[in-house]
Amino acid sequence: MKDEEAMKLALSLAEKGRTSPNPKVGAVIVKDGRTLAVGYHQKAGMPHAEIEAIAKLRLEQLKGATLFVTLEPCCHNNKKTPPCVPAIIKSGILRVVCAMEDPNPEVSGKGISQLKKAKIDVVVGICEKEAKKLNEHYIKRVTTHLPFVSMKVAMSLDGKIATRTGDSKWISGEKSRRYTQELRDRYDSVMVGIGTVLKDNPRLTCRINGGHNPVRIIVDSKLRIPLDSNVLKRAERMVIIGCGKHDNDKKMKELEKLGATVFQCPRKDGEVDLRLFMKKIAETGINSILLEGGSALDGTMLDEQLIDKFYVFIAPKVIGGKDAKTPIAGLGAELMKDALLLDNITVTQMGVDWLFEGYAEYKN
Repeated sequence: MKDEEAMKLALSLAEKGRTSPNPKVGAVIVKDGRTLAVGYHQKAGMPHAEIEAIAKLRLEQLKGATLFVTLEPCCHNNKKTPPCVPAIIKSGILRVVCAMEDPNPEVSGKGISQLKKAKIDVVVGICEKEAKKLNEHYIKRVTTHLPFVSMKVAMSLDGKIATRTGDSKWISGEKSRRYTQELRDRYDSVMVGIGTVLKDNPRLTCRINGGHNPVRIIVDSKLRIPLDSNVLKRAERMVIIGCGKHDNDKKMKELEKLGATVFQCPRKDGEVDLRLFMKKIAETGINSILLEGGSALDGTMLDEQLIDKFYVFIAPKVIGGKDAKTPIAGLGAELMKDALLLDNITVTQMGVDWLFEGYAEYKN
């Protein structure tokens, strides 16, 4: 089996894991051109991919084998799982092929260095681009201490998210709405502003059989959220609320009794300091956020350059109306040359709609 072929198998295995706050990792053990064992990190607290694969083989099978792994093996101790490097050295594996170094400062080349000191041949960089894409959420958090944020927007052909009366169901088609549920299943959390909660009273859960409910995040500067809101009702994942400066300690305690975590992140004007809020969210171990608006929150997040990726669903409908809302408010660009240009764009047909995906490339 060629190196690239083995690494692609490891990457496909890694995709299966639900590992946040840890990275997704897959491992393949090859000897004499044959695949002997595979493994992947299934969930935080469970064995790492390398350990899972090694445990399937006897020592005589492992001796002289090659380990393919999508991320540099860890060498640091944590409370839940032992480091992988000592187990690899002990196994008798003589060659380790890594797709990429781990950007986590606790590892960051240290695992590779320890393997080389043990006279193990180490190769780095096979399918590196694919490996970085696989773990873009994790990489963003460990390198910037901010979560990876993707904005999801559904709009008409003329750039509206509702009619002038506020009616918005449904702009996008059934296939696009299904894909939105798949995104909720894929992301650690989903975030909306208080305006969306007050208007739509959403649950913000994942409506896919077997899917996971994301952490629900609400930006609510004045803690206006009703205590009987659907988003506060019991679900698999927690609720995080970001508020500005306030003195309503009673409301905060009532929200905490319902299981919500409230972070006070005030700006000078009393609104929510979104960058500080993002840092607090990252500290909880959340790697990724699916931002579902509304337009005021979307605009402020964009103004603060806190959005990494865009999912824009465009329906073949024309709504019209000067009072019909557009998807992104906020301050916005002053001149056309200041407009945000997306990179790595893909366009996919979603039933009757079109999905534009792209990454934000900020100029400063």
